Amino acid sequence: MIKKNNPIKQFLKIIIKICFIILFQFSTTSESSLPKPPPIPVLPIPKSRQISWNIAEMAIFLHFGMNTFTGKEWGKGDVDPLIFNPTLLNATQWVTVAKDFGFKRVLLTAKHHDGFCLWPSKYTDYSVKSSSWRNGYGDVVGELADAARKSGLELGLYLSPWDRHEHCYGETLEYNEYYMGQMTELLTSNHFRSPRCQKTLLSRYGEVTYVFLDGAKGEGEKYMEYFFDDWFSLIHQLQPGASIFSDAGPDTRWVGNENGVAGTTCWSLFNGSAVTIGGDNDRIYTSEGDAFGQDWMPAVCDVSIRTGWFWHESEKPKSAMTLLDLYYKSVGRNCPLLLNVPPNSSGLISDEDIQVLEEFSKLRNSIFSHNFAESALVSASSTRGDSSDSQFAPKNVIEEGLYTYWTPDQEQQSDWTLYLEFQQAITFNVLGLQEPIQMGQRISEFHLDMLDENGKWQHVVSGTTVGYRRLLLFPTVKSHLLRLVIDKSRACPLISHIGIYMDSYSVTQHVSDTHNKSKFIDNFVFRRTAYNQSRSASI
Repeated sequence: MIKKNNPIKQFLKIIIKICFIILFQFSTTSESSLPKPPPIPVLPIPKSRQISWNIAEMAIFLHFGMNTFTGKEWGKGDVDPLIFNPTLLNATQWVTVAKDFGFKRVLLTAKHHDGFCLWPSKYTDYSVKSSSWRNGYGDVVGELADAARKSGLELGLYLSPWDRHEHCYGETLEYNEYYMGQMTELLTSNHFRSPRCQKTLLSRYGEVTYVFLDGAKGEGEKYMEYFFDDWFSLIHQLQPGASIFSDAGPDTRWVGNENGVAGTTCWSLFNGSAVTIGGDNDRIYTSEGDAFGQDWMPAVCDVSIRTGWFWHESEKPKSAMTLLDLYYKSVGRNCPLLLNVPPNSSGLISDEDIQVLEEFSKLRNSIFSHNFAESALVSASSTRGDSSDSQFAPKNVIEEGLYTYWTPDQEQQSDWTLYLEFQQAITFNVLGLQEPIQMGQRISEFHLDMLDENGKWQHVVSGTTVGYRRLLLFPTVKSHLLRLVIDKSRACPLISHIGIYMDSYSVTQHVSDTHNKSKFIDNFVFRRTAYNQSRSASI
């Protein structure tokens, strides 16, 4: 017997199939329309305080103390404190100079190796309270903290572990207690009684964002074991947002020289266990970092604007062009620049130093205020996620900041390229790159090409690491089409910013370390503002 098909059942089957297809398409469409999340960060990654340190880029180091009056670099702690009398001292002037010329942080030698304290420490009489300055009631740290807070600058403090005055130096337990007592004074509050008002004053230094420690100590000095781990724990307990500097971190490391120059390859990755504070460490390792390092510990480039670290009347500052060269070799190599500008014996930053800093600021602004890349049409070999999703789009690289960036397709492992096309040819000689370091440092090799007049790609410049910022200076070229190629990366590369600039001042020949009138001065009219006491006091 032949079984007939039921037309109603057939119709229902068709309806069910259609509904299933519609539901499936709706489901897949909904899933594909959802934005793709960011890629996994590549460890190690920085803490928020380390990111803040990198963003600041430049800080002024203020070496000031008894050595300013004796002409020494390393005092022995045997000089009468009455000699300390900076009659015109004005911390507002120091801070104003720093802020006006692009520095985001000031760092003071609260105590240098001679043991003399620039605040009225209750643990020693070898301090400003025994000096003739302010009749013994002054507080350099307090005045600088107030000035920095009012101007919006960050405050850092240097407290020398080596103390040539303190009698208990060399007694391990006793001196570590002494040192931690002084550190606690600086990072919390300092109580002292003033006979002027016969009441307890509370002088709070507020937030301290950087604490600088080193292992400097002369040969033949007393043996001393420092409880660094205890110190670090105390600092982070009292000031959780403070980055700590030493040869071995934990937050920032020494670059290995006092010339202000980082390695042409410079990783923020490092193994703190591979170095010792004050030890005979591998200078190449400290300068270049470690692509396989387990710690995030960016290097710091420290250098003085003068030959010495303290002010000496016979010394002259470096030229603005020399500072620009150092900027390329520090900030431009993924290292913040810590530039020492020592106040003089009157308590002010010298006019000749201010003039150089002003020229240096003008040079940077002239070069980096105009980014040709902002007018380019930016495209890429691939992009993470849907093409309509702008979260990881190539155009993000012309926006300032770490938190917008281009991300290539993770499936694409062989071609990581950005293209910049201009309506007309541009002339340039500086390439600037940034990685979103909160996602880890990734790039290990890259190069830039340009299209020549014959339609052929020509090599312009190559580099290794990028990190927070990389600047490469090269002979001037001209083109309307550029391509940035990432050759090697620890993981899928990310680019947060690209800059194409023209530096009309730098030359390939050696830059002199003396302050001479530069070509730059002839091209600009400078403000000849005298940052003297009367001017600063009115700010």
